[in-house]
Amino acid sequence: MFSNIPIHPPEASTIAQSVDHLHFFLTAVTLFFTFLIFAIIFYFMIRYRRRSPDECPPAIEGNVPLEIIWTLIPTVLVAIIFMWSSTLYFENAQAPDGAMEIFVTGKQWMWKIEHPEGQREIDELHIPVGRPVKLTMTSEDVIHDFFIPAFRVKKDVLPGRYTSIWFEATKTGQFHLFCAQYCGAFHAGMQGWVIVMPPDEYERWLNGSASGMTMEAAGEKLFGERGCATCHLADGSGRAPSLLGVFGHPVKLTTGETVMADESYVRESILFPSAKIVAGYTPIMPVFQGQLSDEQVLDLIAYVRSLGKEQKVKK
Repeated sequence: MFSNIPIHPPEASTIAQSVDHLHFFLTAVTLFFTFLIFAIIFYFMIRYRRRSPDECPPAIEGNVPLEIIWTLIPTVLVAIIFMWSSTLYFENAQAPDGAMEIFVTGKQWMWKIEHPEGQREIDELHIPVGRPVKLTMTSEDVIHDFFIPAFRVKKDVLPGRYTSIWFEATKTGQFHLFCAQYCGAFHAGMQGWVIVMPPDEYERWLNGSASGMTMEAAGEKLFGERGCATCHLADGSGRAPSLLGVFGHPVKLTTGETVMADESYVRESILFPSAKIVAGYTPIMPVFQGQLSDEQVLDLIAYVRSLGKEQKVKK
């Protein structure tokens, strides 16, 4: 009778079942103590009600064993919940090595998605089943939230910086994608589909929708067109630091601080180059804020990431 009533979304990722188990445990604990507390309240209302106007109940000084019990039980439960939830969080906070990376840009009111091979999608995300996928996300305007209920993943998408989530789909099919953060008048319409395909079908889709230029190649082209190559020389002899072997490694700044050269650092260095100056160099790079689209910035980041795999040329 109730088999066709969807109580919760389908479990379609490796993390979904673990999240559901924690959710059901929290729900069971909440319901148990809710009914227990109300039952005790009603029992006390009846058992210790005043039976006559002049009745004077005896004073109760306290019960040490009882106080220990009602202190110990919640402490143990809270500790279990903390250990369980934190373990689940840390297990799924970092994408595994070799995860396929896809870039997502939120914009009122759509999701723009770009694959490393150059394919672009609007409100659709094609992925293969059984392969870890990492989403690197940013927003063009306001705060959005990328939410796939069937995968049990949800993350804020913020303007001016990058956030990321990862998942591994376990079922093929189409699954709803929502914005879970109110972002304006048409927030309810900011939704789409995640289309999970068998690996061979995904490869055919990938080849059939190829744009002819990967993100890395598009970034390399843009790198040359914008004159970046005239200062960022490979051997480090230019007016700006070499980018070979930089991405994913610490960079020392003129302030003495050390920062990690990740997506957010590269983005900031492109749009606001004076924010963090590499030690030994001066702030001569022009500001590209307003001159590059988010897609172009992502292409440049993909190119810089590819240079991070190379070794610096020795003088």
